[in-house]
Amino acid sequence: MPSSASGARPPQTRRTATVEFVRGSVRGTRRRALATLPSLFTLANMMCGFVAILVSIRGDHTLAAVLIGLSVVFDITDGAVARLVGAVTPFGLQFDSLADLVSFGVAPALLAFTLFSEGRDGWDPLGWVVCGLWVACAAIRLARFNTTIDPTADKRYFTGIPSPGAAGVVLASVFAFGDQMQGRDRLWVLLIVAVPALLMVSTIRFRSFRSLVSPKSGRPYGLVAAAIVMAIGFATVPVITGCVLAYGYLLAPVLVPALSPFARLVPARVRELLT
Repeated sequence: MPSSASGARPPQTRRTATVEFVRGSVRGTRRRALATLPSLFTLANMMCGFVAILVSIRGDHTLAAVLIGLSVVFDITDGAVARLVGAVTPFGLQFDSLADLVSFGVAPALLAFTLFSEGRDGWDPLGWVVCGLWVACAAIRLARFNTTIDPTADKRYFTGIPSPGAAGVVLASVFAFGDQMQGRDRLWVLLIVAVPALLMVSTIRFRSFRSLVSPKSGRPYGLVAAAIVMAIGFATVPVITGCVLAYGYLLAPVLVPALSPFARLVPARVRELLT
């Protein structure tokens, strides 16, 4: 009986071995390319944060805020891409945290400090302490996130405000009243830094939108509606839209319980589509 009829594998020739080698190499190359793709977005996140540091030193605070905003976009994108291609790895998590420390730890602190000190090099203990507090809290927040693994925890929430959300408060403030933030007599500027910094290491729960931006989300209606509203808002009134998003998220633990009774006025069908 022929070997093919008995189910035995035919003898491998040099040609079939070469074909299998090439196919395996192509599959391996594709897997490596897919695994590298999220890290490219993470690298873009870090580079935007690094350039934001440089332009902050040069005094271009608006451009620095824009670059940190781009870092937020890249930070959201790299997680979504990693989940899409199935490339969530320990290396990617560590690389993402290091990039976040640059973009949402050092860059916002230096942006706020250069505004507060107006580029002066003299001893400024208050500004140094508050901006140093931001960097320390951002590092602690990221380290705690990486080391705290609780299978029973509610994945819909973060413990403490995430560092991109905290950085968004500084960015919105720079765009809204950057001219009024300059000068050491503006002590209220330090509250814009100190309050989000302390919230990063707090135990207050903040909503995670990771499931909304997931490409595998079964109901993307809420995400699509929010994206359309934000696009229209940034196109027409960017400053107001940024402030509403940043400060709304900052105050969400207080606003959500206060406004939850009004959610009953929304039809159940609409709530189901948006959640």
